[in-house]
Amino acid sequence: MKAKELDKRFDAGSDISEFLNLSHAKRTNEEPKRVNVDFPAWMIHSLDKEAGRLGVTRQSIIKVWISERLGGRPAWNGR
Repeated sequence: MKAKELDKRFDAGSDISEFLNLSHAKRTNEEPKRVNVDFPAWMIHSLDKEAGRLGVTRQSIIKVWISERLGGRPAWNGR
């Protein structure tokens, strides 16, 4: 199928997934980058308490809260 036909089907709202090879697909700007942040002990305690209440890791709750603050989408994947 030519690109124009694929574009036409996509624009019409058709499901084009059968024409895509997603085996090597990746999201752009989603590569993890390591950062180190120092928090006061009281903040770590509060983070751990809230993370435990929600059943997620400390890192997950930090990532979700920062993502929400920056207007992004939540990332509850535990990485």
